[in-house]
Amino acid sequence: MNTDNTRTHTDIKSNGGINRFFPPLLRPYACLARFDRPIGTWLLLLPGWWAITLSAGGLFSFNSHSVNFNHHDVNLMALFGIGALVMRGAGCVINDLWDRRLDHQVERTRSRPLASGAVTPKQAFVFLILLLSIGLLILTRMSFVTILLGVISVPFIVFYPLMKRITWWPQLFLGLTFNFGALMGWSAVTGTLALPALFLYAGGIFWTLGYDTIYAHQDKEDDARIGIKSTALKLGENSKKWVAGFYSIAWLFFVLAYIIAGAGTLSVLILLAAGWQFFWQVRMWDMDNPESSLMIFKSNRDFGLFVLAAAAF
Repeated sequence: MNTDNTRTHTDIKSNGGINRFFPPLLRPYACLARFDRPIGTWLLLLPGWWAITLSAGGLFSFNSHSVNFNHHDVNLMALFGIGALVMRGAGCVINDLWDRRLDHQVERTRSRPLASGAVTPKQAFVFLILLLSIGLLILTRMSFVTILLGVISVPFIVFYPLMKRITWWPQLFLGLTFNFGALMGWSAVTGTLALPALFLYAGGIFWTLGYDTIYAHQDKEDDARIGIKSTALKLGENSKKWVAGFYSIAWLFFVLAYIIAGAGTLSVLILLAAGWQFFWQVRMWDMDNPESSLMIFKSNRDFGLFVLAAAAF
C-alpha cells in the first residue's frame, strides 16, 4: 500500500493514527473504512444528534412541549455515534468496491486499499458484511419507524457511488443519503416524524450539496479526464455562487426547524453564528486549490457543532 507522506494531496498519510492504533494486519481495513479521517463520520452523525437533541427538548429543556432529555436520549446519542462510525465505514467500502478501478486513476485516491491492491474485493466484501451486521444490531434497538427508515436508507448507500457515472448531481444523491439521521434521530426519540425533522432533513440536503461541491473541486481535473460527473464540473466557475445559495437555503431550513420545534432566542442567536460560519467558508474558499477545498470541507464539522449547540438550549 502506497503511504508516501511526501505527496501533498493523498488520502493516506504514513504518520496517521492508523499506524499507531491498529496492528499491521488491520491497517488496510481501517484505511478502507476511513477510520483515520473522522470528518465523514461527523457529517453523517451530526444530523442525527441535532434531531435527538431538538426532539428531546434540548440538553437544558429549552421548551416545554417535549419530554425531558434523559438517560434514554443519551444512550441514543451513543448508539448513533457507534452507528455513524460503522455505517460510514460500510459506505466507504461500498464506494471503493464500485470505484476501485477509477480510484487508481485519481491522484488523491490511488493509494486506497482496494485501488492499490492492499485489500482484495473478496476481503472487502467480508469486512462490509461485518460492518453492516454491527449496524443492524444497533438499529434493532430503535423504534419501528427508525428501523424502517434505516432499511430505506440502505439502497441509497449502495447506489450512491454509481451516481457520479450517470448524473452531474451526485452531491444531491449524497445529501439524500447522508442526512437520514435527521429523520432517524427524531423518530428514535418520539416514535414518529414531525415537520421539524423534515426541515432538518431538507436543510441537511442543501448543506451536503454545498460542502460536497467544495470537496469535489479537489478532483475536478482528474474527474474531467476520466469522465466522472460532479457539481464541481457542472457549476464550474460559478460554484461559489451556487454553494452560497445552497448554504443560504440550508440555513433557512434549519432556522424553520428550530422555530417550529419551539427553540428560543438563544438558539436562534447560535444559528446566526452558524450562518456566519457558512459565510466564512464561501469567502475563504479557493476553488482552484485542492488543499483549500479540503480545509473548507472539513470546517463543516464546526458548522454542525454550532447547529447542535443551538439545540441544547
